[in-house]
Amino acid sequence: MSMRIVPPASYSSTYSSTNTSAPSAPGVHDTLRHGLGLSALDSVSSSSTAAAPVSRHPLEARLKAWESTQENLRMESLRRTFGIAEPIRRGMELKITREGEWRPLALGGGAKSVHEDILRGREAMLDWEDVFTGEEQRSVVSVHEEMERKLKI
Repeated sequence: MSMRIVPPASYSSTYSSTNTSAPSAPGVHDTLRHGLGLSALDSVSSSSTAAAPVSRHPLEARLKAWESTQENLRMESLRRTFGIAEPIRRGMELKITREGEWRPLALGGGAKSVHEDILRGREAMLDWEDVFTGEEQRSVVSVHEEMERKLKI
């Protein structure tokens, strides 16, 4: 394990856009070019999955890798201070909070929970992703429809 503070510069030099927004208004869904968009019952992407950052700029890719690098540094320093049990315990608690809580889409759905923010030490931080979750373009679904889908009724 390394005690790396800054993420390595391993960004892609090319970018392929899967953007569905209008060219004149970034962030606004272009219905004429890309259809009606996502339904509220489509699978919600989890923010906890660590995918390769898709970026337009090398700095943006580096900043996306910043959090994971800092988390790895924190876990490595905990391992060196308290032994292997402390990072394993924290990882188990984080996994339990991610998998154990379910909320309907009407109440925030797949957003990160307060419990996960507390375990990560981010309860006092407010990021762009906390406010704009990307679910603004989805159609509204009732709690009853969502429960029927979840329980396969």
